[in-house]
Amino acid sequence: MAHPAPWTSRGDIFDPPNLPGWDNLPIRQRLSDLLGKPTVLQNDANAAAYGEYWAGAGRDAKSLGLFTLGTGIGCGIIDHGRIIVGRHSNGAECGHLIIQMENARQCSCGAYGHLEAYASATALVKRAAEALDEGISSRLHEARAKGMLTSRAIAEAAEAGDSLARRLMRETARYLAVGAVNLMNTIDPDMILFGGGMIAAGTTLLNDIRGDIQSLAFPIPAASIVIEYAALGGDAGYIGAAGCARLMHQGVSAL
Repeated sequence: MAHPAPWTSRGDIFDPPNLPGWDNLPIRQRLSDLLGKPTVLQNDANAAAYGEYWAGAGRDAKSLGLFTLGTGIGCGIIDHGRIIVGRHSNGAECGHLIIQMENARQCSCGAYGHLEAYASATALVKRAAEALDEGISSRLHEARAKGMLTSRAIAEAAEAGDSLARRLMRETARYLAVGAVNLMNTIDPDMILFGGGMIAAGTTLLNDIRGDIQSLAFPIPAASIVIEYAALGGDAGYIGAAGCARLMHQGVSAL
């Protein structure tokens, strides 16, 4: 099972922001009792990263990091077939890397200056709305008037040449590159993948991220790092969870 909440190695989930009433729920044991089978529990971003490593864009990589870009920013790290979770199962929370200290934006977690507060789809729309409130000329005014100011609308406007939208997407690429380089400086992976709804922005966003990584990272890892979009889409988490269950059946831990 892949889930979108903090969890413990025992298989309990706690304080899930979008699942009221599920705090301190022993979900793995409950599922195991219900199904009469052993059950594997894994964070959704970790499962997606393992899915890409096992059957997706990361099949040829020994180590990779996956950033999932949507309402928030999730992350999963795989190193030689093992999911990096850390002592408290809170490892790889790279959406909460601090990238800004002064006058920092507030993250959905309540803290300030996190990558998610600048580069998630939610943050992109918020930054766009702020710019529109300042009276900056843009076709995005029309999108907002129709209730259609979304990350996809901003990306499409950028591709159509809208200067505000292009600036917003360019800034987003820079923020994501900063997050990626922080990850590179920490684990030195073979590959970094970006998945989630925002990759619908297309190759311009990806190429901007690549370019910024080249200017920000150390030369040797920058020369060999592979930066791509994830390949499995919304199926990555399911596939990764199945892969973890397969390993458990074989007596091998993915952790």
